Amino acid sequence: MNKYAILIGIAGGTGSGKTSVAKAIAADFGKSDVALIELDSYYKDLSHLTLEERATVNFDHPDSVDYSLMKEHIKKLINGDKIEIPIYDFATHTRKKETHSIEKHRIIILEGILALFHADIRDMMNIKIYVDTADDIRIIRRIKRDINKRNRTFSSVIEQYYRTVRPMHLQFVEPTKKYADIIVPEGGKNKVAVDILRTKIMTLIVNSKNAT
Repeated sequence: MNKYAILIGIAGGTGSGKTSVAKAIAADFGKSDVALIELDSYYKDLSHLTLEERATVNFDHPDSVDYSLMKEHIKKLINGDKIEIPIYDFATHTRKKETHSIEKHRIIILEGILALFHADIRDMMNIKIYVDTADDIRIIRRIKRDINKRNRTFSSVIEQYYRTVRPMHLQFVEPTKKYADIIVPEGGKNKVAVDILRTKIMTLIVNSKNAT
């Protein structure tokens, strides 16, 4: 069966600029052409645990991600089928009853710190990207995000960074750099890399349309 869509994986450490790269790539394509899938949407539902137990879960470890459901959804999108993506509530660490519908698109971008971790999903990708940004820049970005968007305190962000974020980055995230087809320094600000990616994606789209 010919693939309807092409799959692009974008990984990198927390605060590296993965979303900026994804948006920069998508800028030259119509909204109906590009679907952005965030790995964060596939965190496992923890409603079976108490609030205290949920707070101890290591969300930077691959075991916190529902790769089985993600794999199922990615396969459907590649074949041009519609899916219902979970909406994750970071305040309660549970999935909301509502879901987010994604129709068929020619370009699927999977973005997240562990986007290149799972071998089966990685093998479905047409392009694998790793965004490589200095540690000091990444931690500053994470502090700003967690305080402003997730109502976290400065001390809690720093404590989590040293307890789980940094060691998990070294153990699981950074090693996936070896799988990348392209390593992009400085995220979306690297206009040369983004332009090269757009050109490659356009070629893949043309080839995909010709094959269907």
